Amino acid sequence: MRSLFDADCYDPDDMLAHPRHQDMQPALAMLIQQLRDCTTEEAGVAFQRDLLALLLKVEQDRKEFKRAADRMRKRKSPHREAPEPQSGRDLGDTATWRFEHDVCERLARQLRSVGDALAWRVFGFHRPFILSLCRNDPPGPMAGKAGLQTELDRVEEVFKENGSFALLHDLTNCLRIGDITVWGGVNPPRTEEIKTNPEARKSAQIRRINQARAAVLEGGPLPGNNASELLHDLDLPLRTHLDVMRDALEQAATEGIHATPVSGRRALYVIDQYGCVQQGLSSTQFNERLQQVVGAALETAGIATGREDHNVHFTTMDDTARNPLRVPWANYPLHPVACARLIGDYATMTVETSGPALADLLQVAGLDAHWTRPPGKADLKAGDVVMEIHHQEQLRAVSLPGGLTMTPGWTLQMGRSELDRYMIELIQPGSWIAGMKHLLAARRVGQPWPHYRNEHEVWV
Repeated sequence: MRSLFDADCYDPDDMLAHPRHQDMQPALAMLIQQLRDCTTEEAGVAFQRDLLALLLKVEQDRKEFKRAADRMRKRKSPHREAPEPQSGRDLGDTATWRFEHDVCERLARQLRSVGDALAWRVFGFHRPFILSLCRNDPPGPMAGKAGLQTELDRVEEVFKENGSFALLHDLTNCLRIGDITVWGGVNPPRTEEIKTNPEARKSAQIRRINQARAAVLEGGPLPGNNASELLHDLDLPLRTHLDVMRDALEQAATEGIHATPVSGRRALYVIDQYGCVQQGLSSTQFNERLQQVVGAALETAGIATGREDHNVHFTTMDDTARNPLRVPWANYPLHPVACARLIGDYATMTVETSGPALADLLQVAGLDAHWTRPPGKADLKAGDVVMEIHHQEQLRAVSLPGGLTMTPGWTLQMGRSELDRYMIELIQPGSWIAGMKHLLAARRVGQPWPHYRNEHEVWV
């Protein structure tokens, strides 16, 4: 659990038991269904208004809880406008108000994850738009933001003028460059920076908007200081095992815990809080069951040996609207209730693999792959290189003085983000390997950000 305050004052289970947090579950499911039912610009505008109203209410409460906690630390009483805590905790304890703040922080992220789903949908599930527009700091709270009304006026103006849709970026976590994107009579859509005073527009922000647009349309570098980061069209269809995920979630909803091997040297395990309650699992029974079913899945997947030193895992726990590169759960081909449980951590999913076993899989496919991460339990960090894949051009060997021979070649480095995608999206190993072969064959110098085609057929 990550708190904005000095120290955590609660267990993760406390968050799941909070009335506000529980009440958000049906609201999320309804929002997801409402989004999926949108077929017109008018319906999209209405959905965005509904989502905005909920997010502003949560963020306003979050703001007031923080103010109350700050007053409590100064030995003052909470201010009169402070919302009433619903945790049942001691109102005279500063930790109570800090906890309420953290609940609202998480609920705001959950709502923004639905905003992310809206963004993916209106961009036609074309990942390059997300990859280019996410490259900025995450948005701050909307409640009390200067210039918000100007942005909202522009969104409404676009709809009133010609019935077009304009997406408010602050409703999302994944769109961090620009303030709104406008559709309707504009192909491709146009991202705009909105200021109360038009003369006060920051040239740096306009430059990043133009850079993002050029990256998608012209193959230019992605926004940032590294001109070698480029989008790369794999010209391949995306194939996944998301049906395995759906089945695992359905089983866990009844059994509490479900684990299964997934092709590509992976094991998937799901924990569903409602299923655990339904099964009446005690803490001891839960741990025994978890160890048993996960162990069996790891054995079947062939990745149980050397687990402590070589296995890595990727989890959904408290990751909602933190990583802008992940497809939002509301877009997964799952029932809205299942999506809401993943967003709210009432269902958590973990995918595990063995690094050396993964390298072996690629070697069998004809790739010279080597797992480079040192043995140990340290968590993977953004930017970490976990594997290197070499490709030598034997037909182009060059003789050098002294009897030496140089063989030109290419090395593809796999970072954490690409492995995260293979794991969490349960990409079929055939598609994944074909993508790497495509990258090696392209022989492009730089840092490619690959994307598949046909994602509109995969996500909802």
